[in-house]
Amino acid sequence: MSSLLVIVGDTLLDKDVEGSVQRVAPDAPAPVLDERQVTERPGGAGLAALLAAGQGHDVALVTALADDAGGARLSELLTAAGVRVYALPLPGATPEKVRLRADGQVLLRLDRGGEPQAPGDAPRAVLDVLRDAKAILVSDYGRGVARHPEIRRALGEAKAPIVWDPHPNGPAPVPNVRLVTPNVAEVRKLSGDAGGGSTLAAAQRGGQHLRQLWRAGAVVVTCGAEGAVLCHSGPTPLVVAAPSVSGGDTCGAGDRFAATAALSLASGALVSEAVQQAVAAASSYVAGGGVTAALAPEPSGKPDKSERIGAAEAGKLVADVRARGGTVVATGGCFDLLHIGHLATLKAARQLGDCLIVCLNSDDSVRRLKGPDRPLTNEHDRSRLLAALDCVDAVVVFDEPTPESVLSWLRPDVWVKGGDYADGGPALPEAELVKRWGGQTVIVPYLDGRSTTRTIAAAQSATSRG
Repeated sequence: MSSLLVIVGDTLLDKDVEGSVQRVAPDAPAPVLDERQVTERPGGAGLAALLAAGQGHDVALVTALADDAGGARLSELLTAAGVRVYALPLPGATPEKVRLRADGQVLLRLDRGGEPQAPGDAPRAVLDVLRDAKAILVSDYGRGVARHPEIRRALGEAKAPIVWDPHPNGPAPVPNVRLVTPNVAEVRKLSGDAGGGSTLAAAQRGGQHLRQLWRAGAVVVTCGAEGAVLCHSGPTPLVVAAPSVSGGDTCGAGDRFAATAALSLASGALVSEAVQQAVAAASSYVAGGGVTAALAPEPSGKPDKSERIGAAEAGKLVADVRARGGTVVATGGCFDLLHIGHLATLKAARQLGDCLIVCLNSDDSVRRLKGPDRPLTNEHDRSRLLAALDCVDAVVVFDEPTPESVLSWLRPDVWVKGGDYADGGPALPEAELVKRWGGQTVIVPYLDGRSTTRTIAAAQSATSRG
């Protein structure tokens, strides 16, 4: 893994609705889109994190997530891609951008989520991850994360090099940022420069003005196919030409540029070297097919984990409970042979909040933990048995050895484990993870003498005697 990159900013849910247009609506002069497929992905700072993680970098994302189905889906997508999510609470709804497309052309964009809302207080883990970062990218989309007072204070104290990708509706970068990366249109708007002349002239004027205004180390103005203009403390800008690229989807190219620059600076590169590497990376990204190619799933014979029964239902449940101000409780385990000890734990867990979600080890996960002869009951039957209990509100099956991935997108307020961790036993492995979003880890008592292993052993003993 590469050095830790922490990305800070607003995350949106992007949806592409693909279809074809063959007719006009009879009740209005509007084309009718026959939907074929819908693709969802994180947008904004979430896309920057997804692209960086896709290149093998160790990435953490500091963002704000709403307690609704869209927020749960974003957490799920990001965590599945290997991004560690550190979320501030976001009042209101998840911002969404829905693009209606036909034959590769965008017919209409529908924005949801309303006006930006100020995120809530930052958990301590958010400030810690900024302090420990090797490189920081602020990917501002103008919705409030970059304005957060605690976040700005932590950025001002950070030792890591900071690259700031600004937004016209966002705040100024904190002083002494190593590199700011606006595009030429943003430079004109941010600097108020309505002067004429070439792109180079506009980039140089606006870039130098903003560098001095923001007290930044340098400002690099990205100019699309014309490359980039680096404005630094010297009188003469550095112009980095971009390789010739015909066509291509440029969505995410700015994110690839900024993340590459941040990682280059963290490795000891000069600002001029980092900009050259960033131009090359962004150009290669566009030439390679852009966001569609970068996020294309690898061929696999296994079903997509996000399609497993229970994930969608759990996400809706979490959104509904939190919309009412309730407390989400989760617990996990194999639950191979459901016995009275399990029931006692589940009932105790349910009493701690307004819903209980069980994170259930899949058959493959149980085999890796317990051996080739387990489980005795397959995951489909185990899920149904658990869901039939009055104290269980949803079940999510996970494949990994631990439930960290599913916990990261559920973000329960309380994580519950049975009493074998009590009385000074080993620390709960998920406790540090749950702290990231301000959650609490607790232990509830077991019933003595009840366990699946003992039940199996007793049955085998009785069979051998018979």
